[in-house]
Amino acid sequence: MIITPVTAPLLHGAAEVENTARGLRPHRLPRWVRAQFPDPQLLMAEGQPSGVRLAMSTTARTIELVSHPLRLAYRGADRPRGSMDLVLDGEFFASEALDDGDLTEVDLQSGATEYRPGPAHTTTFSGLPEGDKLVEIWLPHNESIELIELRADAPVSPVESTRPIWIHHGSSISHGSNASTPTQIWPAVSARLGGVELHNLGFGGGALVDPFVARVIRDAPADLISVKLGINVVNLDAMRLRAFVPAVHGFLDTIRDGHPTTPLVLISPIFCAIHEETPGPGAVDLDTLGTNQIRFIATGRSEDQQQGRLALRIIRDALTSLVQCRADDPNLHCLDGTTLYGERDTADHPLPDALHPDTTTHRLIGERFAAYAFTPSGPFARH
Repeated sequence: MIITPVTAPLLHGAAEVENTARGLRPHRLPRWVRAQFPDPQLLMAEGQPSGVRLAMSTTARTIELVSHPLRLAYRGADRPRGSMDLVLDGEFFASEALDDGDLTEVDLQSGATEYRPGPAHTTTFSGLPEGDKLVEIWLPHNESIELIELRADAPVSPVESTRPIWIHHGSSISHGSNASTPTQIWPAVSARLGGVELHNLGFGGGALVDPFVARVIRDAPADLISVKLGINVVNLDAMRLRAFVPAVHGFLDTIRDGHPTTPLVLISPIFCAIHEETPGPGAVDLDTLGTNQIRFIATGRSEDQQQGRLALRIIRDALTSLVQCRADDPNLHCLDGTTLYGERDTADHPLPDALHPDTTTHRLIGERFAAYAFTPSGPFARH
């Protein structure tokens, strides 16, 4: 086997890479953000390489990637391991679940954490077809990872993408929560259907209209941009209506400073019954710990909306009105999130934990967004 060091040119979809004692760790937010606001939840989310993949040209028929995963688990709540997906010439080929690595386990009732180190993991993909091919290894969307070594039975070369770059920012749903593997998260589904290069800035618990995320989008190359806001603001009870609307205006203004005419879609939240009329904070239903499926609940009161506390219905109306106020921007579009997943979908595609879609529903959302955005009349059509 030929050993190839894992270097930055092999990685697509990462903001930057960090050299560690073991190898290379991809990050989805740059170092200056992580230093400015080292929030543990945000650091965990951005360190999980959702949408990040190794891309190479090779004739190899067997490829091995040695890595050291770090996963977060909640005591009493079973969470499936992350996976790596192999894509050949744009088509899914195989998926391999991770094993080994380090574990941080959190007790949701006491807040106590326990760290258990583990060994490195080797992912092997064999039986690849003969001849030259574009190979992409999509990294796990739900575990942090250090990349140690790439092995193949033929030389590999980094490739540069010529596809349009699509930057998408959103919450844990955009991050990929509850999807089985990294190519099955809804932004990856849409990117494949649209023929674009995904740069995923979906962060679990982290779509909070943060100015530094707007600055990251402003300064990054982008041919297409979408921003999905609302659910995390409600989950955390982070803002009142008076603060939310100006914050979103400022977020969009910052993006427009760097991308004045780039197609930009502002997406409101998908349907989520627990928060449609009930403000947050959201919380884990402790009665479901230790069962086959944990669930989330809303702890606010519907009548609190009269004091400006936010529920999803209010946020959708506010975002629609906000885009109407910016009618002088012909490249700004508003998409009602319930067209991607609405109340009528709950019968056939219920949210298993009352908050996040499963793999089948991720695919549904991804297909619907692609049908909206990439069709001839869609906002991303010219790309």
